[in-house]
Amino acid sequence: MIGTIVNTLAITAGSLFGGLLNKGIPKKYENAMLTACGLAAFGVGINAIASNMPDSQYPVLFIVSLVLGSLAGTWLRLDDRLNGFIDRHSNGKLGQGIVTGVLIYCIGSLSIVGPVMAALNQDHTFLFTNASLDLVTSTVLASAYGIGMILCAAILFLWQGSIYVLTKYVWAGFFSDALVCELCIVGGFLIACTGLGILNIKKFKVLDMLPSLLVPVIFFILRIFF
Repeated sequence: MIGTIVNTLAITAGSLFGGLLNKGIPKKYENAMLTACGLAAFGVGINAIASNMPDSQYPVLFIVSLVLGSLAGTWLRLDDRLNGFIDRHSNGKLGQGIVTGVLIYCIGSLSIVGPVMAALNQDHTFLFTNASLDLVTSTVLASAYGIGMILCAAILFLWQGSIYVLTKYVWAGFFSDALVCELCIVGGFLIACTGLGILNIKKFKVLDMLPSLLVPVIFFILRIFF
């Protein structure tokens, strides 16, 4: 899991450095960075959608995923509960920052395919590339949202570590190209939604939509057995 460890350390280092930059930044510069983060998140989301949708074998699956996932998340009140907890222990922007960071770091082809390649072929190229990108991204996000963004490093480690263990010791063929494609499409919509929220164009309860990422996984499992 050396690639995942490097990726985690990259986000940790970027968050620490960005958190130091965050201290004492005038409001106008902070707003400028938030605008840049919003535009970047929206662009990353749209790119994920446009790049993967032509390869989708199930063109309606992302719609079903977003609908069912949003219903489940709303019923569980994920957004209200997590943001309420974060607001009690930090500034009000950190929740939005963590959601944005986790989606950008975790829901992308490099972050999903990387642990798979590491588990199957001991090839860490994808994860090392992802680490270099995340180092820059985490610095920018932490400079805008604060040092609390370091929590994203732990979440990424659990995410990539779970994929690595599942691939290496449980089910080597589970994260197929088709599944990664569907996850990236759904994830792209979620990332784009966070970008629109940061830009104050439209506020989405993205945490309530996170269960949407489980729907393609459940679909592919059911497809195997039925």
